[in-house]
Amino acid sequence: MKRMSIALAALMFAATVQAHNEAQEKAEAAKNAPVLAAALKDARVSLADGLKASESEGTPISGKFEVEDGKLQLSVYTMKGDKYYEVIVDHMSGKVAKSEPITSGEDLKKAQEQASGMSKAKRSLGEVVAKAEQANVGYKTVSVHAETENGAAEADLTLLKGKQSKHLEEKL
Repeated sequence: MKRMSIALAALMFAATVQAHNEAQEKAEAAKNAPVLAAALKDARVSLADGLKASESEGTPISGKFEVEDGKLQLSVYTMKGDKYYEVIVDHMSGKVAKSEPITSGEDLKKAQEQASGMSKAKRSLGEVVAKAEQANVGYKTVSVHAETENGAAEADLTLLKGKQSKHLEEKL
């Protein structure tokens, strides 16, 4: 009985931490929406296009537009076998600008978690992005990542319409 109580407490703690992390991600996305919206006005490539372009470097497990050092960047994490890569796609041409292995740290941990979600997926991230944008007219997907929630594969998406952000979860 004591073991069951400890296991239940650990499970509740993990769920609380996950909910807190998701709330932080949503708050950060809302805070960064105006800067990202302004930077996206010049982009010619959609997130779905970036995911497609990155397939030459492996299976996309996440992708996002971000402003880094004041410049817009389209970053896609991919997996190929048991290796992970960060692929930078040129947001103007849609071509892969660079690809670097992910070998350690927080990026590796995130890539492994995302790969776990994609291993159970029945649809690609590109398909999920296309469906989300069709269902949310005027919104553009700015980030997507695979995850496992309650044993099932899901995609976590953030969409923007002007400075408005919207968070969605879709089955993969």
